[in-house]
Amino acid sequence: MSEVLIRFYQGTKFNTRAKSGIFVSPQFFEYYIDRDKTEKLGVKIPGHITTATSEKAKRLHYVLRQSGTVVVLQRLETPDVKYHREQLAKLNELKKLIVESYESNRDKIMSSDWLQLIVDKYHDPTKYEIKPENKGSFFELVEEYIEKRQLADSHARVFRVLSRAIARFQGFVRSTDKDKSDYEFDIDKVTRDDIERLTSYLRNEKKLSEDYPKLFKKLINDYPAAVKKGHNRLEERGENTIIKMRTRLKSLFLFFYEEGLTTNRPFDGVKIGTAKVGTPYYITIDERNKIAETNLEEKWKTMDEDFKKKCKMPIQTLITCRDIFVFQCLIGCRVSDLIKLTPEHINNGILVYTPHKTKDEGDESIQARVPLHAKAQELIKKYKGVDKMGRLFPFITAQKYNDAIKAIFTMAGVTRNVEVRNPLTGENEIRPINEIASSHLARRTFVGNAYFKVSDPNLIGKMSGHVDGSKAFKRYRKIEDETLKNVIDMIG
Repeated sequence: MSEVLIRFYQGTKFNTRAKSGIFVSPQFFEYYIDRDKTEKLGVKIPGHITTATSEKAKRLHYVLRQSGTVVVLQRLETPDVKYHREQLAKLNELKKLIVESYESNRDKIMSSDWLQLIVDKYHDPTKYEIKPENKGSFFELVEEYIEKRQLADSHARVFRVLSRAIARFQGFVRSTDKDKSDYEFDIDKVTRDDIERLTSYLRNEKKLSEDYPKLFKKLINDYPAAVKKGHNRLEERGENTIIKMRTRLKSLFLFFYEEGLTTNRPFDGVKIGTAKVGTPYYITIDERNKIAETNLEEKWKTMDEDFKKKCKMPIQTLITCRDIFVFQCLIGCRVSDLIKLTPEHINNGILVYTPHKTKDEGDESIQARVPLHAKAQELIKKYKGVDKMGRLFPFITAQKYNDAIKAIFTMAGVTRNVEVRNPLTGENEIRPINEIASSHLARRTFVGNAYFKVSDPNLIGKMSGHVDGSKAFKRYRKIEDETLKNVIDMIG
C-alpha cells in the first residue's frame, strides 16, 4: 500500500500539499484526462471478484443441490474491493471537508501546515477536542469568533444580530414547547432538525412577536449575559436575509469544528441556497455632479416644514454628508473603510487601503489603490484638520449618514425612478431613487461608471478592492447593452 498525497491549490494564489493518511494499492490509483481536457487523479474501485475458486464453487453447488437446497451463486465483494471502496469514501469526505474549510476561512490557506491540520483533525477529531468545562455557551463562542477573526464593526454587527435571534429562538422554544423547557442551542447537540426549525422561526419571527407580545418583551429584556444588545425592533425578513443568516451560522460551526470546540457538523447535507439580487442601479456622472454642485443652503430655504422636521439635521451636517458622499463616489470604497481613512493612507496622490470586509469574509487580503481625482483632493483639502480623530472627514453614525443621503438626493432633484428587487417579496418594483439611496450607492456609482467606460473588472477591482472573479461584476455586465449601442452609433 502507498499513501495518497493531497495537493490543494488555486492558480498562483496558493499551492499546498499534505499526506492524507489514506493508503491504497498503486494499481488502483489512476491518472486520466476528462471530457473537458482536465487532468484528473484519483482512486478507482477494482471490479467485484469471487472469493472462491471455480472448483470450490462447483463443489459447493453440488453439495447443496444433493441436499435439495436451491442456491444461486453470486459474485462476492472481496476484502480488497471492500477496503478500497472504504478508502475512496474517506477521500471524498476529506476533500469535502477541505473545500468547506477553505470557503469558510480563505485567508488561512497560505501553507501546507493548514492543510495537514485539516487532515489530522479528520482522522483524530478527539485529539483536538477541548474539555467541556473550557467551552463557553454558543453566544460566548460567537464573540470569540468575532475576536479571533478581527471582524470590522459592520461585519461583527451582523453576527451579533444572528446571536440575538438565536437567543430569542432558544427562549421561544423553552417557553412554547413543554418537552423542551430546558432547551439550549448547544454546539455539540444542535441537529439538522434544529437548523430547519430555526430557519422557520427566522422567517416567521415578526408575526410570532405580534402573536406573543409579552413573551417577546421578556425575551428581549432577558438575553443571556454574553449577548451584545442592539435595537429591539423586529422586522420581517426576506429569503435573501434568511440565506445570509444560515450562511453565517454555517461559518460559525465550521469555525467551532476547526478550532476543536466540537465534532458536531449539523450543516452536513443542508442546502443553504443562493441569494438572488437584481441588476445594480447607480447614479450617472452628471447626477453625481449635480449633487456636488447644488447649493444646499439655498435649497434648504425652499423646502417645506414637513421635510425639515423629518430630516432632523442642521443644514451644515447635510452639507458635510453631501461632500463625504461625493468623495465616496470618487473612490468607491465601502463606508466601513471610509470612516477609517486618514491622511496616512494617501501617498503621491494615490489612496491606498486594505478593504476590511474582504478579509472578514475569508478572501485573500488585497490592497485597493485609487488615484485621487482633482475633485476628491479638493474635498480632502476642505476638511483638513476638521475631524478631532485625525480622519479625512468628520462622520456621524452610519444610519444618520444614510438618512442624510436620502434628503440630499431630494434637495438636489435626483429623484428618477429605478427598478429594484423587493427584499421581502423577491419581486421587482419601481421606486424613486431618493427614497432608497444609501452609502453603498456611492460604491456602485464608482464601479458602475468606471465599468461603463472600461469593461475590465480586474482593472476596476484594483481600485474598488473587489477580489478576482467577484460576482458583483457579473451583474454589471448586464449594463453593457448601452455600451454596445454606443459602439454601433459610432460606426453607423
